[in-house]
Amino acid sequence: MSILETYIRPGLKLLPPEMDTREAAAMLIAIGFQESRFEYRKQIRGPARGWWQFEEGGGVRGVLTHPATAGIAREVCDRLHVPAQVQICYGLVAYHDALACVFARLLLWTLPWSLPEPWDAEKAWNQYIAAWRPGKPHRHTWNEFYRRAWEIVG
Repeated sequence: MSILETYIRPGLKLLPPEMDTREAAAMLIAIGFQESRFEYRKQIRGPARGWWQFEEGGGVRGVLTHPATAGIAREVCDRLHVPAQVQICYGLVAYHDALACVFARLLLWTLPWSLPEPWDAEKAWNQYIAAWRPGKPHRHTWNEFYRRAWEIVG
């Protein structure tokens, strides 16, 4: 199984072309490693769901209501025959990998900065923190996950 082919590309293909970049794929892979290791679809003893560990009132609501992403999120939901409603999307991101990837990419899209280069793990970390706002961030794992993500992207 290739994370890139199985989880990332199907989601990015649902978005406008300018969102489908190597930088986006690398960030999505690194964040997936950081949040779930691509092993846990449901947070252990927590409410987060999917490889990117979205919470109902956090990332899911944010993507569906943010001015920069709400319209795109609704369009993608329509194409997938998914109601663009917070509770429904929250329930689906645990197992609908393309939808979860779209939401993760759109959450990054809300940030005002360009995505980081392969050599800039610190900028990548700062963007991850700004977008995901993790309760217990683990900085010590990030650089290796970011390096591995770029290795996968090629």
